[in-house]
Parts: sequence; structure tokens; C-alpha cells
Amino acid sequence: MTEDPTSDRIWARAEIESPCVRVCVVHPETRLCTGCLRSIDEIAAWSRMTPEGRAAVMAELPTRAAAPSARRGGRAGRLNRG
Repeated sequence: MTEDPTSDRIWARAEIESPCVRVCVVHPETRLCTGCLRSIDEIAAWSRMTPEGRAAVMAELPTRAAAPSARRGGRAGRLNRG
């Protein structure tokens, strides 16, 4: 019997739970991903973390200050901050 290509079962994966929202941009000041608020180290270690370690990070994410959402001003903004 062949799989139905329209079946959702084909797309099911046994992936590790993650807060990733596929907006992977690291804010230069906070050093956190603007999408999921994890640090680069947390993102890199995510697949090797224990379920308890991942749960601890996920529990902490709501308490992290979101990266500033205002535009930084490009070159002019860098010159003004300098």
C-alpha cells in the first residue's frame, strides 16, 4: 500500500520541542535571537540538551526582555551611537 501524498502523517516528525519560530536574527546588543529569545549558545546546544534542560530554558524565555523593536537607523544610527 502506498502512502497518500496528501496525508499529514508524511509530514509528521519526531523533532525535539523548540521555541523556534523561524525568525532567526541575533540582535547585536542583546545577543538573543529576535524570534525565540534564545542565546546563540542555547540554540547551538539545543539538540544535545536534556528534556529538563530544554524545559528550563523554555520556562525562562517569557522573562527575557525582548530585543528592541525600533529600527537602529543603519549607518546614520551607527554614527550617532559612535
